[in-house]
Formats: sequence, C-alpha cells, structure tokens
Amino acid sequence: MPTTPLKFAAIDIGSNAVRLLFCNVFRHNGVPVFKKYDLIRIPIRLGEDSFLHHYISESKSRDLLKTMQAFKLLMEVEQPVAYRACATSAMRDATNGQEVIEAIRQRAGITIEIIDGSTEAQLIYQNHIEEHLDKNKSYLYVDVGGGSTELTLFSNKKHIFSRSFNIGTVRVLHNRVSKEQWKDFAAWIKENTKKYSPLIAIGSGGNINKLFKMSGKKDGKYLTLPKLHELADSITQYTLQQRIETLGLKPDRADVIIPAVTIYQTVMKNADISKMLVPQIGLSDGIVHDLYEQYTSGNKVFSAFAQDRTASQHT
Repeated sequence: MPTTPLKFAAIDIGSNAVRLLFCNVFRHNGVPVFKKYDLIRIPIRLGEDSFLHHYISESKSRDLLKTMQAFKLLMEVEQPVAYRACATSAMRDATNGQEVIEAIRQRAGITIEIIDGSTEAQLIYQNHIEEHLDKNKSYLYVDVGGGSTELTLFSNKKHIFSRSFNIGTVRVLHNRVSKEQWKDFAAWIKENTKKYSPLIAIGSGGNINKLFKMSGKKDGKYLTLPKLHELADSITQYTLQQRIETLGLKPDRADVIIPAVTIYQTVMKNADISKMLVPQIGLSDGIVHDLYEQYTSGNKVFSAFAQDRTASQHT
C-alpha cells in the first residue's frame, strides 16, 4: 500500500512567468512517486526589464511582491512540509535583483535564491528522467526558458554533461542574442554531441509543452523535427492577435513561441537529432525532487516553512 504522501511546494521565478507547484510524494513498493496536483502560473515578464534595461522596474517588482504574498497565503493553507523558491536568468541579470528579493523576504516572508545557470541545470537534472530511459540510447535534455537554455546529456543512463546558455525566448524576442552567440551555441552543440549520435531530444518548457499539444501527439510519442518545422510554419501565418484568438495561445505565449521553436530547431539540427520526447517536466519539478531528497536525508535547510511563516507574521 502507498504511504501517506508528503507535500512539497516549489516556486520558479522565471523570465517570462512565475510558477508555484504543489506536489505530493509517496512511496509505493519502496519507490518514491511524485504526483503534481496544482500549478499556478502568473505571467510576469521580468526578462523584459532585465534583458533590456538590466533592472527590475518598480511596477514589475510590485507585481512580483503581490504574487509572492499570494503564494505565501496559499502555502499557509496547503502546509507543505518544505518549499524552495528559485529565481533564474532575469533576476541574475538585474542589477537590483538582490534588493527585490530582500523586499520580498521582509514583506512576504518568502526566501528566494538567485541561482546560477549551473545550479539551474543541476536542479532540472534532479528529475532523474534518465532512470526511465533506454539504457542503450543517448538523450539530450533541452530546457528552454525566457532567459536561458539548459542542455543535459545522458548516455547509457549516465549523466555526461550539463551546460547553461544565455539564449532564451525573451532574449531572442528582443534581439538580445548576437550572431556570435548563436554561432558559438551551434558550434558547442555540434562539437560536444557528435560522439553520442544518434541522439534523442527531451524537450522541457512551457512552449514545447504547448507545441506538443498542438501537434496532436499522444503522451509518450515523439515530436519530430519535420513536425516542429510544420508547426512553426503554421503559427507564423497568424498575427499575434490571431494566435491568441484563433489558436488559443496565452498573450505571453503568443510572441515567444516562435523564438522557442528557433532554439529547439538550432539544438536539434546541430546535434543531428530527428525526434523529441516531451514529458512535461521542468525546473519546478526538479526543485520538488531535490526537496524530497534533502528532506528524507534529514537536511532541513529548505524545510523551515513554519519558521518562515512565524517570521513573516512579525514583520
């Protein structure tokens, strides 16, 4: 019989949106089972400020604070045994990033870590997707966010490398990725993946999840590179307004979905990959996996929800 589940929460403060994930974890036949049961996504595009002006504006800071206050209230209701809040590329690039998260700590009672690209890649790796892959094949995990792209390669179920690049959908949208960056990105991929061919891609991120749904493919099936080209050609026929009204895309998805396709196409082309799995997991899932491992090993670093709540009540 499954054990009583442990509840965890993960906050992902990205460049295009902010997310709060609640996940139950229970052991079944001695193996942990992760069941996501609620995901709240708020479209705050911090990258628009950070990548263009290297500064989080007062209005975006205010929106982020209100969102964190709301997330804190939700966590007080849900009572996870542990939580962790991580900010990625946009906050890394903002000169006032530390100032923004300190204001949130004082006024919302949530402690946020600004993590570097390497830590972000490591947390994504915590999903341990390699455990469910064919041990005789090689896979390239491609996580595309608003500010960066994380690549992780697995071969024979072993982690070979993880690398983060400052190439993300919001940066591409606003022409903040130079030709030289694209060239270096492509060359690095080609050089570091060639001996693992043939590779299969594993796509992660909100845009590839949406593209997979639009493809009509069923879970567990591959999204091929030709199909990705076809989807891109189809989407570009629509104006931004039509993408929202006719295709049903969210406003903050409609303008970055083509930049996302460009990044995935670049990776797949240069790694000589023809097909991609889309398991619909990402950074917040990796945070939960890491929390569970920390919690069950007795490490309480990220398990101080009760103390954080008490602290915020006295602020």
